Amino acid sequence: MALVSRRAMLQSGLAAAAFAASPSSSSGQKVEDKDAPIVRKGRIRQSVCKGPYPGLTVDELCRYGAHIGLKGIDLLQPADFETPKKYGLTCAMGYAGAGTIKDGLNRTENHAPIEAALRQTIPLAVKAGVPNLITFSGNRNGMSDEEGAKNTIIGLNRVKHMMEDANITLCLELLNSKVNHKDYMADHTEWGAQVMEQVNSPSCKLLYDIYHMQIMEGDLIATITKNIKWIGHFHTGGVPGRNDLNDMQEVQWDGVMRGIAATGFNGYVAHEFKPLGDPYAALLQAVNRCDV
Repeated sequence: MALVSRRAMLQSGLAAAAFAASPSSSSGQKVEDKDAPIVRKGRIRQSVCKGPYPGLTVDELCRYGAHIGLKGIDLLQPADFETPKKYGLTCAMGYAGAGTIKDGLNRTENHAPIEAALRQTIPLAVKAGVPNLITFSGNRNGMSDEEGAKNTIIGLNRVKHMMEDANITLCLELLNSKVNHKDYMADHTEWGAQVMEQVNSPSCKLLYDIYHMQIMEGDLIATITKNIKWIGHFHTGGVPGRNDLNDMQEVQWDGVMRGIAATGFNGYVAHEFKPLGDPYAALLQAVNRCDV
């Protein structure tokens, strides 16, 4: 079936029919629903975030993800934590209500509600086998980075023991403040690594978003290698634009993945890019590119 037909189906909400229409990779490889699932090399455990795929249900994304060799689905709400298990996948990172991008751990008044949200969500995550939950620093709003780091350390110390007891990692996301999230505090790896070093818990780490950190500081492989002890999870996205992982943007994804694999990292690398065209073909292309 032609690509334009698949687009029309997606626009009309017929995502399941689109899967059966056999998406193809940039090399022309086709993935048929009747084909055996793709077996990956396994050096990088790949996942995909649900957000960039609004036209697909969680079940549809899980079904296709399992078919092309993914190991997880990222950023699901608690109500969907269990869904990936039906397809042999894991909810690799979940939402827990643990703050927002604008209002997070850098303000002490947010610590109590963040703790309360985690206490409510952790049992659901344990039951579903979710290894990671997400949190944020919050925006500066005139606060110094030093004060924000101090407050974030206090907040993480407040919850780290219950994270450790549950064997779940709370990941603080690094985001860019240059293009997408103006005034966000955790916008450099060094800031985040210093916070995690002070907290010093195996259950409190950084979500290193490669898209965001390429915009803010570059030097990806060296930075990742230096700070891998404090990194618990990765996200991808093409630079510029947070679109497909292809030859039209500036990150050499196979090189970055080899750099991650060389550290011995055994967590998840989740794709969080916005497909420009056929979402199935774009996701397959990204998974192929990062399978090193």
